[in-house]
Amino acid sequence: MSHVFTPAPVPAIKVRGTSDTFPVRRVYCVGRNYADHAIEMGHDPDKEPPFFFQKNPDNLTTDGVFPYPTQSSDVHFEIELVVCLGKGGADISTEDALDHVYGYAVGLDMTRRDLQGVAKKMGRPWEIGKAFEKSAPISEIVPASEIGHPDAGAIWLKVNGETRQDGDLNQMIWKTAEAISYLSTLFTLAPGDVIMTGTPAGVGAVTRGDKLEGHVDGIGDLSVTVA
Repeated sequence: MSHVFTPAPVPAIKVRGTSDTFPVRRVYCVGRNYADHAIEMGHDPDKEPPFFFQKNPDNLTTDGVFPYPTQSSDVHFEIELVVCLGKGGADISTEDALDHVYGYAVGLDMTRRDLQGVAKKMGRPWEIGKAFEKSAPISEIVPASEIGHPDAGAIWLKVNGETRQDGDLNQMIWKTAEAISYLSTLFTLAPGDVIMTGTPAGVGAVTRGDKLEGHVDGIGDLSVTVA
């Protein structure tokens, strides 16, 4: 059996300090997972169960460049802790969930906010605003075997040297283990799955030429230029 054309390369993320790469299967994103961000988006965080949307694996980019997308004039940054799974399964318990984590990274969920807003008003899916080319800049992965499982610590983003987002991992409504467990009741998770865990308040628009500098304590930094 042969393919009718050459398959695309498997998207992969570098593992810090090694020549290894982490092959990506799926990218899940947790929506409105920080109370202050939920409030700034006009929602009550106390009344919502977790919800998820997806980006495509090839939306991940590691070259430090975010090309401003077409069909949009309002593109926002969202700094996030990224969880990378080394084991999968369904109906994973909260107690066992962290055993499925291979490592962590720093990521940006870039969003065509104007197109997302139109989709929301029309009751349509968000992919047009979320799953576009190079919409998920990401740092190298740091293995959990080296740093454990961060559940507190600063998460921030600067734009052209000015702090725009400034939160703490302990402010997540659904913690990492809880998000993995809940997600595994909806999908059968597998090695190579990536979970973007949500963003703190302060999201805002970027323009061409902006330099974005993100940080998560215990994991590292991410630097991206808007092209």
